[in-house]
Amino acid sequence: MLMKRIVLSMVTLALVAMGGEAQAAATGSAELKDVIATVEQGYRQLRDLQADFSQKTTLAAIKRDEKGGGELLMRMPSGDAAMFRFDYRKPKQQIVSDGKQVWFYIPENKQVMISDVKSMLAQGGVALNYLTGLGNVSRDFKISFVAKGRDAKGNYLLELVPKKAGQAFAKLQLTVPAGSVEKFRKNGEAEDPFPIVSSVIFDQLGNRTAIDYSKVKVNQGLSTGRFQFKVPAGVEVIKP
Repeated sequence: MLMKRIVLSMVTLALVAMGGEAQAAATGSAELKDVIATVEQGYRQLRDLQADFSQKTTLAAIKRDEKGGGELLMRMPSGDAAMFRFDYRKPKQQIVSDGKQVWFYIPENKQVMISDVKSMLAQGGVALNYLTGLGNVSRDFKISFVAKGRDAKGNYLLELVPKKAGQAFAKLQLTVPAGSVEKFRKNGEAEDPFPIVSSVIFDQLGNRTAIDYSKVKVNQGLSTGRFQFKVPAGVEVIKP
């Protein structure tokens, strides 16, 4: 199902960053090491996240773009799987996980698909291992700069390519704000728990899903109640 594939890509994008300890390869430049350290140390501090997002998925086979957006909530319980909630404003839909189950709710269709996190991990390979917080970026990915390493605003562009073949995606790109890296260089430690401006994931079929983040709030102490889902009356429940 198209919606589920797009959602899995988005969940991967949001969670891949939250799971691992990133280190530049020995051959990497000092600049690359600083950028990765900014990301890695920042995520160590991340306990929860609230942000707006805008999403654009380009489907290569049919040359069509699909757009969406809404609000993202994340919670990283110590030692447990990540909880997350995507409330799409357009198209109207919800994806909610309490760390054990995932609900894909489409109000227009009056349907909710229910999957367990373990099944998603099994289907997604290394990409979705980050749902459990056990992924390790330096172990799983070859990390380099995209092109010259900077965008038009001076932000850093990282590219992560899975070391093992047969994963759920071909590569991942992250945009890291230059200001966050400068803080790291100045103080010797990362200060921003979510130093990501945008991210792009490319799957094995050439499809591309880009996400921009805004109005980011971190470590507010989001309650577990925000990650529960009650199936509305009259809605069909689908279990794969």
